[in-house]
Amino acid sequence: MAKAYNAGSIQVLEGLDAVRMRPGMYIGSTGSRGLHHMLWEIVDNAIDEAMAGYASQVDVVLHEDGSASVRDNGRGLPVDIHPTMGIPGVELIYTRLHAGGKFDNENYAYSGGLHGVGGSVVNALSRWMTVEVFHDFRHYQIGFASDVDPETGKIVSGKLSQPLKVLGNTTQRGSLIRFMPDDRVFETVHFNGETVSRRLRELAYLNKGLTITFLDERVKQTVKADEIDADEIEASSEAASAEESAAQAGDGRQVFCYAGGISDYVRYLNAEKTAIHDAPIYLEGTREDVIFRFAIQYTDSYTENVFSYVNNIPTGEGGSHETGFKAAYTKVMNDFARRFGALKEKDANLGGDDFREGMTAVMIAMVKNPQFEGQTKGKLGNTEVRPVVEAIVAQQLTAYFEDLKNQELCQQLIEKAVRAAKVREAARKARDNARTQKALEATPLVGKLASCTGRKPELNELFIVEGDSAGGSAKQGRDRRFQAILPLRGKPLNVEKKRLDQVLGNEEFRSLITALGTSIEESFTLSSLKYHKVIILSDADQDGAHIRAILLTFFYRYMKELITEGHVYIGMPPLYKVQRGNKVQYAYDDNELRKLTKGQTKGYQLQRYKGLGEMNPEQLWATTMDPAQRKLVQVTIEDAAQAERLVTILMGDKVDPRREYINQYTNFDREDSFTAIADSMEEGRRNA
Repeated sequence: MAKAYNAGSIQVLEGLDAVRMRPGMYIGSTGSRGLHHMLWEIVDNAIDEAMAGYASQVDVVLHEDGSASVRDNGRGLPVDIHPTMGIPGVELIYTRLHAGGKFDNENYAYSGGLHGVGGSVVNALSRWMTVEVFHDFRHYQIGFASDVDPETGKIVSGKLSQPLKVLGNTTQRGSLIRFMPDDRVFETVHFNGETVSRRLRELAYLNKGLTITFLDERVKQTVKADEIDADEIEASSEAASAEESAAQAGDGRQVFCYAGGISDYVRYLNAEKTAIHDAPIYLEGTREDVIFRFAIQYTDSYTENVFSYVNNIPTGEGGSHETGFKAAYTKVMNDFARRFGALKEKDANLGGDDFREGMTAVMIAMVKNPQFEGQTKGKLGNTEVRPVVEAIVAQQLTAYFEDLKNQELCQQLIEKAVRAAKVREAARKARDNARTQKALEATPLVGKLASCTGRKPELNELFIVEGDSAGGSAKQGRDRRFQAILPLRGKPLNVEKKRLDQVLGNEEFRSLITALGTSIEESFTLSSLKYHKVIILSDADQDGAHIRAILLTFFYRYMKELITEGHVYIGMPPLYKVQRGNKVQYAYDDNELRKLTKGQTKGYQLQRYKGLGEMNPEQLWATTMDPAQRKLVQVTIEDAAQAERLVTILMGDKVDPRREYINQYTNFDREDSFTAIADSMEEGRRNA
């Protein structure tokens, strides 16, 4: 019998309980990403104080006990009594949703957090939080905790545990927030130091002149204070173009400060590439309360890299500001192409892709009331921002290239775009001819692809397998109802060093493009994808890691949406087979092997697999292909700028940065470093 649905069925969640009930609604997930989102909420509040002109320094610490703290030297949170709620302002901010000073433009003209939930959400999802305020020569402290109610047995979120009190007098100013993520909520409460460091560096680039420090107390420091040159603490625009972009103090604290702002950021992103002009183009303008800044530097590469932000928030999916920039840039450059005679009256305009080939651009829009699409704020939705940005870019860029000292660069960029257009047209004709002759759809796949019988793409899987031997075992061991096999013969082309027409001339990639059915680049169509799981399956050695890196680079450059939409996976074959009598177990890395053989010196047989080809079909199915037992890692892009930089380091022309990175980070016997590129792109999702 159905339960009656009436007014008594309506559940009212008091205070912050709604956050704990549905944390994903507020921070995206309860995994690593959600954990770090907690820290970003507090950091963003401190950055907002700096953007408003009240703070010049932000200090972030990951403490040994697992907590995190953020301090700024701004105005300090309000400690006076709220006129209607009757409690101190700081208590109101951390115990009430939608309570904050960012709903109008009086306190913060531009801010990333406009919903008034950041601080209170962090409090609700922490075991405890302490807030210290340095204001009007007094040092205040207030505390909160999420404890079990002895009467109901339920956890009460973020309740006041220590009322606001004065600790003493001080000449300091600002706020210090320290919180302990609740392990009853999160799958992991371990902050990733490298992730935090990268985000803080990024924020320092976006906020010119702001000093941000970072200390990870969990890492034992070996640097002695007397080894540090005081001049290193202030990172300049010249230092920003070097490999190491942060100075390090004697206690191991990283110090980020960039006088050049996003111009330094562009230099940093291009540090491992060959720039065709030394000084980035930097322009900015203000119109209708929108501030827009952008920096551009071209390299000799064949790809474009555009990174956009709104009020310091990364907008990986773009939005109206990015659209406005691209439209204005294309129009201005076409106008100059005609002015300089590179385009005749009868010639069609060059496309935006042609002008952006080799471009690295960083742009930031400051918008008073931004509207973001999606919970992750990945795309700016304010339609009124596009024409404003177009006007700013058109005006500033036109003035820049009309300056005589910049016209040589303008002509150089136009010539580069003309060459790009010719290559793109040649590649388009090659694709069209291949389609006409049925070569692209048929010839490369003859004898290669072992398709599946299933007709539902969302259920189907394509295994890209290294070599004919492993391909044969995979074809015999698979479940042909939903698993397809595409063997690769030899190493595919490294697309990072090749033009589009050269990529399309490679038989292995033509086979892959045809098998997936999506086409590539501007013709890419995700809805045509024939397999919703694309699984790279290669040997667990250096050659296998190289093949994975090459394939990931191809997807990243020409089918990026496959990665961003979660369709690309890495298959994890075991390294060892341990057999005791008739019992067989598999170890996927050295740690698992030690666990399986702990305390035993004999009584078992050990086999280390040199490659997938050593496995018979039954073993390959049981260890690597069976959805009930296999291990997969889903490849995602957590940090677009960092992923771009690592692809360049690992797959580009310069050898020294690659050698240095591989020596520092890569261990081919560890599951979580199967390849450095995958490491930089993935938020591991096991047993997918």
